Amino acid sequence: MRILVTGATSQIGDAIVRQLLDRGDHVATLQRSSNSIHAVRQHRGSVADPAVAAEAVAGCDAVVHLAARVGIVGSWDQFHLANVTGTEVMVKAAEAAGVTRFVHVSSPSVAHGGDALVAAHAAPADPVSARGHYSRSKAMAERVALAANGANMSVVAIRPHLVWGPDDPQLVGRIVERARAGRVALVGTGASLIDSTYIDNAADALVAAVDHCEAAKGRALVISNGEPRPIGELVNGILAAHRLDPVTRRVPKVVAFGAGWVAERAWPAMKLSGEPPMTSFLAEQLGTAHWFDQREARALLRWTPRVGLDEGLRLLKARAD
Repeated sequence: MRILVTGATSQIGDAIVRQLLDRGDHVATLQRSSNSIHAVRQHRGSVADPAVAAEAVAGCDAVVHLAARVGIVGSWDQFHLANVTGTEVMVKAAEAAGVTRFVHVSSPSVAHGGDALVAAHAAPADPVSARGHYSRSKAMAERVALAANGANMSVVAIRPHLVWGPDDPQLVGRIVERARAGRVALVGTGASLIDSTYIDNAADALVAAVDHCEAAKGRALVISNGEPRPIGELVNGILAAHRLDPVTRRVPKVVAFGAGWVAERAWPAMKLSGEPPMTSFLAEQLGTAHWFDQREARALLRWTPRVGLDEGLRLLKARAD
């Protein structure tokens, strides 16, 4: 199969490309900078550029659209251009090129308004209730992608939940960095159950979505390890893998939420670099249960995680050593 992967320089994009190559697919990539995998047809540029998108998707049977602006730093226009306009352009280019399978990589945050999620199903993306520029723009982007589902192109939206693994700069990298700086703390009691997704499992699920796009067409599916654990246990497992002391400091959720609310407004006003240490959305995520029923996703994608949480932590420790 001839497959285009956008955003291939990300950790998950790199893992997807390597899996596709290992099984013999012809892979093209589209990203702003070169990636380290040479056995692919590489295109450099913005997914929001129609000419670049058309050139990249030419001759492809399927698209895995992963490229996105992430985080909280940046203006609404920047998030909208990368996430909404970029998805609109890629969908139109795929339709014009005769692509028959389109896998849109979304986020559980597109349908999260702050309440606890316990054995939840994938609710419809809601730009109104989604928190922050990233979540709102991704909610709009998911709607754009799924609206293109039809007789000629099958579209499925996959929402990987809290992806992590060795060399992960997001969840793992931030926890370790803050622990080493003495700035890590649990929000609330640390007992809220959350689920997460080991990187290899996330890549497996997205490759499965390409293969079974027809069965899952028109759907939004959250994928995860399916092993909810207390947030304190996961954080301390990551710290232990890096030979760091467990976190004992706790901050009340209302205090963390308030500090995040202030920080996310002060950061752009003061033109500070990087991301603030806390945001209101992050406080909700760290202090509220969020895990999802995986039965439908696994049945439609014919996929099950191959790396359990404990094994993932062992792999994390092996890499850290």
